[in-house]
Amino acid sequence: MKNAAADELRVRILDEAAKLFDRKGIKFTMDDLARSLAVSKKTIYTVFEDKRSIMNETIDRFFDDALTEEEAILNDDSLSIPEQLMAIIGRVPERYTQNDLAQLYVLKEKYPSVYRHWQRCRENYWEGVGILLKRGIEQGEIRPVKLPVLKTMFQSTIEQFFQDDVLVKNNIPYRDALAEVASILVDGIRAR
Repeated sequence: MKNAAADELRVRILDEAAKLFDRKGIKFTMDDLARSLAVSKKTIYTVFEDKRSIMNETIDRFFDDALTEEEAILNDDSLSIPEQLMAIIGRVPERYTQNDLAQLYVLKEKYPSVYRHWQRCRENYWEGVGILLKRGIEQGEIRPVKLPVLKTMFQSTIEQFFQDDVLVKNNIPYRDALAEVASILVDGIRAR
């Protein structure tokens, strides 16, 4: 019972931190979080060591959700391989569609360890893309391309979004930018 209550509190903290991030960006404080949850900061610290650990676990949850959704896309025979690729590459997990991840550029400067964690997770998110590319090339839906080149192009583009506030300045939500990048990449590798 005690573990269930701790798990429930952990989820509440992560959910509320994501909402605060969307409203206040990276500037939300532990006081803000405690006030939003109607608990003491001490209660939060029984579950999380600090704000960085909350952000890292939020990132882990983001990519866990992404992998779960990727699995469903990989098994969806109603989609063509290019459609599956666009859905995987250009998708923000459902739980985070309301969050404006364009604000993540601030992580690089303010929380470099959290930003590096985001990068590592993002780099590991390419297994499904590799499977689809191989299948698409074999079936003639995708022209032969080298996965390391495509991966580098994609990740370099996403990295550029985090170099400064290009998305924020241009009022482009991260999910829209990601979908656009996926469309450009996939249309460029589609067999003609």
